[in-house]
Amino acid sequence: MSLQSDIEQLAAQAELADKVAAREAFFQLRTALSKGEARAAEPDASAPGGWRVNTWVKQGILLGFRFGDNVDVSSDHGKWPFYDKDTMLLKKPGLEAGVRIAPGGSSVREGAFLGRGVICMPPMYINIGAYVGDGSLVDSHALVGSCAQVGKRVHISAAAQIGGVIEPIGAVPVIIEDDVLVGGNTGIYEGAIIKERAVIAAGTVLTGSTPVYDLVHGRIIKPEPGQPLVIPAGAVVVPGARSVTVGQGKEWGLSLATPVIVKYRDSRTDTRTELEQWIR
Repeated sequence: MSLQSDIEQLAAQAELADKVAAREAFFQLRTALSKGEARAAEPDASAPGGWRVNTWVKQGILLGFRFGDNVDVSSDHGKWPFYDKDTMLLKKPGLEAGVRIAPGGSSVREGAFLGRGVICMPPMYINIGAYVGDGSLVDSHALVGSCAQVGKRVHISAAAQIGGVIEPIGAVPVIIEDDVLVGGNTGIYEGAIIKERAVIAAGTVLTGSTPVYDLVHGRIIKPEPGQPLVIPAGAVVVPGARSVTVGQGKEWGLSLATPVIVKYRDSRTDTRTELEQWIR
């Protein structure tokens, strides 16, 4: 609680905060985030969607950006020029962490948590404040954004984008719960919550305000004002389209992309989406 109160006080002072104190508080938070001891959001059955936002964690991350200094972080003796905040180092988990980061251009920022057995295939990127649970796989060209929360045994397929939400600080980040399959070229943004065992098919785009058509239960899932979009547990979501019936839309034959729940996960789905154990 001491770290939390320190960060909240420093954040309230904005640019007038003491730089040395702000950086020290950020470094303490970054260490806690890397160990999984602090999280930008965590399970809470009483909160909307089952997750509570820890706004002070986001405030602390923002301190790191505000009070970090731009430095030269080029690699290979300057042949690969990079410039970034000196507070935003790259993560070096070490062999004892039990994490695979395959060579080929991937980056994981310090302050992200990687559970045991996580596999990172190049090139992919995991930003500060993100949490990736045990046994999950982040495939090539995938992004796990700042503060995004990814559960255990999740498969984030190639070119999938898991957006982070660092501002506004009170907003829920994207949440991907345990045993979810996120298909290739999928985009999940604006604090959408994907409950356990859901399957998001390739090419599906979900945002915080996206209506989702549930064919199984004959309903339209829409987030309440100020609340996140929640994809139900075990839902199989595919890209769909709905016709435009207003204005010139009908005359022009237009349609809008929309996600559709076509079924809920069963044993056949489990077989098709099971993570390949041979690569581990």
